Amino acid sequence: MSASNPLAADRPVRGPTHHLRSAPGIKRPSRAEAEEAVRTLLLWAGDDPDREGLLGTPDRVVRSYEEFFAGYGVDPVELLQRTFEETDGYDEMVVLKNIRFESYCEHHMVPIIGRAHVAYLPKNRVVGISKLARVVEAYGKRLQIQEKMTSQIANTIEEVLQPLGVAVVIEGEHQCMTTRGVHKPGVSMVTSRMLGAFRTDPSTRREFLAMIGNTGGGSAG
Repeated sequence: MSASNPLAADRPVRGPTHHLRSAPGIKRPSRAEAEEAVRTLLLWAGDDPDREGLLGTPDRVVRSYEEFFAGYGVDPVELLQRTFEETDGYDEMVVLKNIRFESYCEHHMVPIIGRAHVAYLPKNRVVGISKLARVVEAYGKRLQIQEKMTSQIANTIEEVLQPLGVAVVIEGEHQCMTTRGVHKPGVSMVTSRMLGAFRTDPSTRREFLAMIGNTGGGSAG
């Protein structure tokens, strides 16, 4: 990976599903230390980690984190490497909509739950549609802000597939504002990232938005 590549810092080491990996330069604590940290939080919350109902909680929380943050062990670029050129001249947009995702707010470590809509306009090759969903999941299963996640998905698809355009729209409900703080359930945040033809050609952009139900676009631009 080139030091000048803006995506390089966001690329984790590839690893098996549900196996946590650290960002470069970060020393991970042991599993025992992680479980002890959960015990500390239980004590801080005012409960007894040694009572029957909580005895297995530290282990369960750590195992849950292995699933919640499995995206650190997946390289989204690698997911898109296998492509297909036999398309019989297909050159219209490819849209995968309503990709459900679960991510986690990096400010409060509570869930962001929503749907992503991803499209690209092929130039010479296409990719299996499941790979688009896996890219969403790889970036979702990390500590995130929605704006950054939107850009990461679009930028990675553009870098690897080099299509004529990429569009990503994400709708997410943030539990950091629905279960705490302002307590506003039912509020969703919409972000978008339009690249290439989706940014420069209004008709292409309108066609995409019509396909996904005119969700619109938000702050990721």
